[in-house]
Amino acid sequence: MTALAHEAPTTMEVPEDMLPTELGLDEALWQAWKSLELPEGFRAEIVEGFIEVSPTGRFSHGLTINRLRRAVERHLDETDFAAYHDMNVIHGMKVLIPDVFVAPRDAEEGRTEDGLGFTASTVKLVVEVVSPGHENQQRDRVRKRRAYARAGIPVYVLIDDYDNHGTVTVLTSPSPGEETYAASIRVPYGTEVQIPEGPVKGFAITEDITGPRLT
Repeated sequence: MTALAHEAPTTMEVPEDMLPTELGLDEALWQAWKSLELPEGFRAEIVEGFIEVSPTGRFSHGLTINRLRRAVERHLDETDFAAYHDMNVIHGMKVLIPDVFVAPRDAEEGRTEDGLGFTASTVKLVVEVVSPGHENQQRDRVRKRRAYARAGIPVYVLIDDYDNHGTVTVLTSPSPGEETYAASIRVPYGTEVQIPEGPVKGFAITEDITGPRLT
């Protein structure tokens, strides 16, 4: 999630010439999303029937993302997978932009036919670093949790400064039809948690990434 503390994601209206009655909601949103021209520093996703536009994150948010990505890259060294940031993950006509995700190192293996991003079926893990604000938190904890499960992403990790005094949640065993994850591990900051499966199996999320438990 990349919204600033005082800015919740903005939902975009679909142009009149792309109304759902003519195209169907998914197609209308897809066409509207592809036609967007956003200012530098903003990004747009299609999440549960809305186009959500959010600005790039604040300093601490970016630090956590980059610490995580560098650590995951070291873990994946000499494997066929790599860590990515700020790229589209496409599932049907839905668009998600994880803070960090793991996909084939040879990007052409995961590239969509139109070149707009990675196909969700090739993504093995996604991570969201939760931003402040109720709407931002609901987006990562609830809406994107459902969206990633619906897309069948095997592992979803939430790094959440705003859950009590900071928690890491690792969600696995997605059920796309039920839009949920069957297995969940949730630990406070300061408690090591390892990724249990996939190419990042055994990777430990520690204070080196999250920082200490907040007081």
